Amino acid sequence: MNSPIQNRNVLNRIQSPGPKKILACDGGGILGLMSVEILASLEDQLRQALGKGEDFVLADYFDFVCGTSTGAIIATCIASGMSMARIRQFYLDSGRQMFDKASLLKRLKYDYNKEPLAELLKSSFDTQLQESAATLGSANLKTLLMMVMRNHTTDSPWPVSNNPFAKYNRRERKDCNLNLPLWQLVRASTAAPTYFPPEIVTFAEGTPDEYNFIFVDGGVTTYNNPAWLAFQMATARPYAINWQTGADKLLIVSVGTGSVANANPNLKVDEMNLLYFAKNIPSALMNAASAGWDMTCRLVGECRHGRPIDREFGDMVLPCADGSNWTGPKLFAYLRYDPDVSFEGLHALGLGDINPANVQMLDSVDHIGDIRRVGSAYAAKNCFPEHFEGFLA
Repeated sequence: MNSPIQNRNVLNRIQSPGPKKILACDGGGILGLMSVEILASLEDQLRQALGKGEDFVLADYFDFVCGTSTGAIIATCIASGMSMARIRQFYLDSGRQMFDKASLLKRLKYDYNKEPLAELLKSSFDTQLQESAATLGSANLKTLLMMVMRNHTTDSPWPVSNNPFAKYNRRERKDCNLNLPLWQLVRASTAAPTYFPPEIVTFAEGTPDEYNFIFVDGGVTTYNNPAWLAFQMATARPYAINWQTGADKLLIVSVGTGSVANANPNLKVDEMNLLYFAKNIPSALMNAASAGWDMTCRLVGECRHGRPIDREFGDMVLPCADGSNWTGPKLFAYLRYDPDVSFEGLHALGLGDINPANVQMLDSVDHIGDIRRVGSAYAAKNCFPEHFEGFLA
């Protein structure tokens, strides 16, 4: 177990004066490569805007990085100080292991903590953080970090962070979350049903009070888009981070993995049987929740970029005709980068040769090249340094 040394990087990120920047990464399986390409573009643009060299990484810019499912992998890699080029290579090397259903039976022959993906996560984080058996409380993590998972034992979503002021991160607790293996928490957040078995995490290990919780993919909570949850953790008194609100004081950058309305105009009532609902309801609920949190962020935040959510709500991007788009003050600046992967959306990106179905499924490992093209084309047309005005000091 690592020494209980406070992470000075995280304490400084929480307590230092000046505007704060949050990055939130959606879930979406191998479609996370879209997010990776978007973030790679942002990393390069920030280097240029800030006059930094090739050693500048997103952990040097963002104070708080969070993610759900595949977004938890990206967020943890960023918080550890990895460049986006290295994170991209991680996905290219391990994407099939992570999200190919055909490999599921092979995975089941391994002890859960000897599985190839588990070993890959362990070695990657230990190498990057230059330590053995890195934990959530690693003193070498560069930023505040949060991962979203679902505790199947307690039937509740769990946002687990390395916030040193959080109730369950107090070092005197036998079950302090900061002592948990970093790789295992990431693996728990990505334990997608039908892809991985649930992750069993042991708390208060080696004490008379030892107990286990069973975790599954955070994407099956209502927080597949964790942007609002991150704002809540950064500002709600129980978490004791207590960052100030205001469009000039707090920036939230939310990055998706592609979205599309699953419209079915030819659907007949007699087709909507039990099998139909079992197949469609989970994704429908996840998509609705993700859009709902996006709408909330655009309402209470100063939305600087984002495509229209629907034809009535629009995009809520400011400035608008009357200077405001709701009746209250803006609590943060907000950017939403999320490609439209419909037939029309791909054509608008100049990618009409891509079959939309190939870039909409979280296990689309045979179409990694197309997924990357979507992220890169989207970034070229939608990501600009001026979006970060006021947060480039």
